[in-house]
Amino acid sequence: MVVDIQNNIKNYLIMKTATPTTTKAKSATAKSTTSKASSPETTEDVQDSALNELFIDELKDIYWAEKHLAKALPKMIKGATSEELKTAIQNHLTETENHIVRVESVFQSIGEKAVAVKCEAMAGLLKEAEELLEETEKGTMTRDVAIISAAQKVEHYEIASYGTMATLANVLGYAEAVELLNANLAEEKNADSLLTQVAENTVNTPAKSEKK
Repeated sequence: MVVDIQNNIKNYLIMKTATPTTTKAKSATAKSTTSKASSPETTEDVQDSALNELFIDELKDIYWAEKHLAKALPKMIKGATSEELKTAIQNHLTETENHIVRVESVFQSIGEKAVAVKCEAMAGLLKEAEELLEETEKGTMTRDVAIISAAQKVEHYEIASYGTMATLANVLGYAEAVELLNANLAEEKNADSLLTQVAENTVNTPAKSEKK
């Protein structure tokens, strides 16, 4: 009987010692499962998202827009009268060429091929710019007013586009793309501001006295 009691005590101690180990193992398993469930999205998850597809579509759109704007700006420079306006547009032509390179870098940074898809909005704005040049008389400040109007409509479209894309790039975790897009955005805003200065300081008042 003494032997039986000793055996029972021994078994009890063995079971008691084993219980915390089992509990600890279960706790570790639960913690591992929780950690896995709350882990951030992988690169593959982001690339497969609808938002990422929209971002790439917007990128293709602005790429086309910038490339065609670079072709249209020399016509505006040639059609402008005031030297201040010519200089402002010439400076932005240089910026636009840099914008194209930055957009190509954005494509590269996210592992996508640089592809331009026709931007209907920019196509319409550039068509309107051509029509304004045709409808206004060469050598007049009124034509300069028309050119500034057309150019600022383009700038406002680009400002909206780059602002949206920079926000999307941030949400998607594309840090390099955010930096590149914000650089373009800052220059678009500056170009718009310079056009306003030319209009207010050089063009609008003289245009007021011109006869049709």
